[in-house]
Amino acid sequence: MNLEKVIFSFFMIMALTLNFGFFYGDVDNPAHHNVIELLAVIVVNLIATVLKFGDRSQMGAMLLATSLVAIVQLVSASVVWTIAVHVHDTGLTSGVMSTIVSLSGGAMLANIISVILLMIETTMLRH
Repeated sequence: MNLEKVIFSFFMIMALTLNFGFFYGDVDNPAHHNVIELLAVIVVNLIATVLKFGDRSQMGAMLLATSLVAIVQLVSASVVWTIAVHVHDTGLTSGVMSTIVSLSGGAMLANIISVILLMIETTMLRH
């Protein structure tokens, strides 16, 4: 068993499951979406992205691209959250929360693609 592949797969799957946990719930209800969970999603996605550097294969490039898309979406969601709460003092209205959850949904779709690509790569490996 390759420990590097296990760690890589762990962070990829953890990124997806944490993102799903944040995404799940009423889209416009701030009580269903926790800022700490969003932070955890960002951190785990950043770790997964860093682990993808160095792979020079075409599959590695696709995995890195999907990870970068997820990071952009999640950072955008956190910027929207921060601006709504600390700059405009509007708070988490249903419209703001819908935007945040939609951005995390885009990141979740990128994470789903990453896990599918990982499964394809794993099935293509020959012993």
